[in-house]
Amino acid sequence: MFPTTRMRRLRTSKFRSLVSETALDVKDLICPVFVDETITEPVEIKSMPGYFRQPLSMVADEAACILELGIPAVILFGIPEKKDETGSHAYGDNDIIQKAIRAIKSKVGEELVVMTDLCLCEYTSHGHCGIVSKKHEILNDPTLEILGKTAVSHARAGADIVAPSGMMDGMVGAIRSALDENDFKDVPIMSYAAKYCSAFYGPFREAAGSGFAFGDRASYQMDPANSDEALREVELDIEEGADIIMVKPALPYLDIIYRVKKKFKMPTAAYHVSGEYSMIKAAAQNGWLDERKVVYESLLSIKRAGADMILTYFAKDIAREMKNE
Repeated sequence: MFPTTRMRRLRTSKFRSLVSETALDVKDLICPVFVDETITEPVEIKSMPGYFRQPLSMVADEAACILELGIPAVILFGIPEKKDETGSHAYGDNDIIQKAIRAIKSKVGEELVVMTDLCLCEYTSHGHCGIVSKKHEILNDPTLEILGKTAVSHARAGADIVAPSGMMDGMVGAIRSALDENDFKDVPIMSYAAKYCSAFYGPFREAAGSGFAFGDRASYQMDPANSDEALREVELDIEEGADIIMVKPALPYLDIIYRVKKKFKMPTAAYHVSGEYSMIKAAAQNGWLDERKVVYESLLSIKRAGADMILTYFAKDIAREMKNE
């Protein structure tokens, strides 16, 4: 008890690093990259200041820059030139993501882990994550075959990890089966296992050109009110063969990250999403927050909650800071 116990003794700068319980490292970061088939120069995303869509011709250089900063992995999102109702440009061997993977691997070899987002929303004309019926219902089971074909095409192009994000029931099992049947049994799956129907995704829809033409995604993404359901979703994905599980978004769902990590002790990712990025950027531009300090505190809290890896649009900024320090 006070005055014998003085918690402030170890809070001076001399001792602070010695007793720090959580550390954020550049090796914890995964950098999202948007590859756009329709552009020839980088294009800034208006709702995400400082973040750019990359043309196919420059994506390998962008990946090399990310690797040079010490970031171990990227996750690719494709913006195709053509879209249709079934997302048929998601799985062709010469479609945008497949070309991007080959270009990156040709430039940096195996030093950088290349992950691919596996969802149809960027490739469908209606912007939903699955096949749509005439009654505008999102059809679960017909979507699974397309996800399997897309996963195989990504693996064939050289993807190290595929990351299904559409929240279709049975998607991990279907993808695992498709990969195994095509001799890609060693390609891991990072599943967006607990992906919430969140308002924080708004800027991403501009970035990836994946806004939906009707309705919303509440019939397949999770209700923000639910936490026990997240554990059920994660458990099912693990049973179906997921190697890494993800919680998305990150900051509003730190409790979910904590519960998932504590219960399953699986490699756990968290996605610090576009809305989280844009809020910090907007506040910093108005002089309301210290961007550097708030970003570091945010990512540290995600790590403290239990995330082993963090997908974040601040990856390059944080990596530069750490390199300079």
